[in-house]
Amino acid sequence: MTTEIEVENRTKNWSNWAGNQSVKRICQYMPKSEVELQRVVAFAAANSLRVKAVGSGHSFTSVALAEDVLVDLSNYDEVVAVDRQAKTITVQSGIQLSKLNEILSQNGLAMQNLGDIAYQTIAGAISTSTHGTGIKFSGLANQIIAMRVVLADATVVECSAALNVDLFNCARVGLGALGLISTLTIQVVAAFNLKVIEEPMRVDDVLAKLDHHVTSNDHFEFFWVPHTGWALTKRNNRTDQPAQPMSRISNWYSKTLMENYAFGALCMLGRAKPAFIPKLAKALPSSGRSEYCDVSYKVFASKRIVRFYEMEYAIPREACEEALNRVRRMVEDSGFFLNFPVEVRFTAPDEIPLSTASNRESAYIAVHIYKGMNFVPYFKEVESIMNSYQGRPHWGKLHFQNSHSLASRYPQWDLFQKVRNSVDPNRRFANQYVQNVLGD
Repeated sequence: MTTEIEVENRTKNWSNWAGNQSVKRICQYMPKSEVELQRVVAFAAANSLRVKAVGSGHSFTSVALAEDVLVDLSNYDEVVAVDRQAKTITVQSGIQLSKLNEILSQNGLAMQNLGDIAYQTIAGAISTSTHGTGIKFSGLANQIIAMRVVLADATVVECSAALNVDLFNCARVGLGALGLISTLTIQVVAAFNLKVIEEPMRVDDVLAKLDHHVTSNDHFEFFWVPHTGWALTKRNNRTDQPAQPMSRISNWYSKTLMENYAFGALCMLGRAKPAFIPKLAKALPSSGRSEYCDVSYKVFASKRIVRFYEMEYAIPREACEEALNRVRRMVEDSGFFLNFPVEVRFTAPDEIPLSTASNRESAYIAVHIYKGMNFVPYFKEVESIMNSYQGRPHWGKLHFQNSHSLASRYPQWDLFQKVRNSVDPNRRFANQYVQNVLGD
């Protein structure tokens, strides 16, 4: 592979969606083909430069923050192949989930589970262990059945459950530390609809019947509203019923006006006058019960206009009630004023070494702070609680861990380190974040 590079490039500033991670005047390349990905890596290797790929910048951590060469995947987002009979789709790594979902739907297919936003690229979503909810279903990375990865020497390696197995298992949640993901093959399912029930419940009642809610629904999640005794619950279940979506006006009122613009206005007021937040919080559970049925990907993902900072921890499912109650008591005792609900979700285990659900059923507790407010004191208190349960941080969401505190929390930590040492001994794909959480 030649070290001469003929790829669209520019020197510019870059920042993530939340605006808390940025780099100035970074050398940025926008490849359109696998060969161009290889050329960027070959160029970096010849000049002893580090390489990081970015998708849509939805990580709150600096996991994708480039130090020398930034690979922007915006132009690398095409579908390579669709196999309707085998229910697989092969895509370039920069495709956003929103575009992928539309193409799948046009072919009568769907991803079996998704997170709650669809702005991320598929490579970014799996690399940070994005997951969704549903105790019968694992995260997005476990839906990948084959990959092509550009390694540190600019060669391309195919991997799957039958080929280069260790690399395949590790690269599915690889933090970008093993190479540049080129293409991915995803195991999908026939398109399906979800029947949705959204309603506020007393949070104590939710926790008292938590196992029932988690096991009797395909996809269950809830949001505890701080400074209140209420939770906003979402029950999504697969159905053969035809879609009966909200009317356009109802959808705009509920999902755009109330969940975004009105909520954003409350957040802005709370940021200006924090003491008002407990009174403002009482407005959130007043939305009432809502029922509808729609195509799966339209239900899973929501519009996000209000910007925030987020931390999320995966803990053993059986610890969820105790851990959330500890968070509730901490909030009550601390004097924190919190204008974002605390989100709780659940997934099945998988066997991916750095997956947040590696080898255990997991509950996820996510906390948020409105953009521009100090998240550190609150997040550190929550993290202290999650540490009690061997909590694993979402790799794309804020945390304060390092390799020493994390190593014992993943049963296959040493396997990942072995693979990393094999494919990237010179740390071509490292940055400060990767070095901190994985070790040098």
